[in-house]
Amino acid sequence: MSLGAHLIELRKRLFIAAIAIVVGAIAGWVLTELFVWDAIQQPVVNVAKAQAEAYAAAHPGEDVPKVATIVFPTISSAFDLRLQLAFTIGLVISSPVWLYQIFAFLVPGLNTRERKFTLGFFLSAIPLFLAGCAAGWFVLPNIVKLMTSFVPEGGESLLTAKEYLDFVQKLVIAIGVAFVLPVFIVLLNFAGVISAASIIKSWRVAILVIVLFTAIATPSADVVSMFMLAIPMIGLYFLAWFIAHLHDRRVERRNAEEFAEPV
Repeated sequence: MSLGAHLIELRKRLFIAAIAIVVGAIAGWVLTELFVWDAIQQPVVNVAKAQAEAYAAAHPGEDVPKVATIVFPTISSAFDLRLQLAFTIGLVISSPVWLYQIFAFLVPGLNTRERKFTLGFFLSAIPLFLAGCAAGWFVLPNIVKLMTSFVPEGGESLLTAKEYLDFVQKLVIAIGVAFVLPVFIVLLNFAGVISAASIIKSWRVAILVIVLFTAIATPSADVVSMFMLAIPMIGLYFLAWFIAHLHDRRVERRNAEEFAEPV
């Protein structure tokens, strides 16, 4: 293809990806109103309810203070929040479409072997990313409960809506990306950049990095959530090594057969 044909193809792919994101954002706007925002603020609601009940039991007859509540400090905060949520949901919903457009644009320039690697990455990266996002969402209530527990008795924690949403998004997306990293390890092995032996040799360093990452992604005092995230990530690391090990053995057998002297 000529340069002009490549640019036309790129414009086509970008247009399809943009349409998919816009459609996903429209769906996200509707979903935010239906249940998404309620689900996001539910951990705060549950914590406030539990701590209010505990305060009422310990101080009967007294007015129960609000322990934690989400506030919108400016007149446009609610609208900006809904736009941000709609765009984020649109990106997640449309991710198979725009990731495929990237793959489809790159495939014509790859050989058969490279296409297999890229297709394998595409098909495995999306489920792992979604699984990581689900894991981050699963530990979110524990983290909210822990962080609001530091509010002194009788105090009130005013959580700015945008800052709270940013915190939730960073937690969920960071863990989703972390779950995809083993796919990169396998891809580098298949491409001949690293070997299975070097992967397993660095397992101690990998576990240390994973633990440090989960300690940063979750509050340092929340040991349960940290291990809930670290264990599946460590399992994915060793699964990546096992796949790389099988691939290296297959490559060694193929090379041995090709270079074997005829009898």
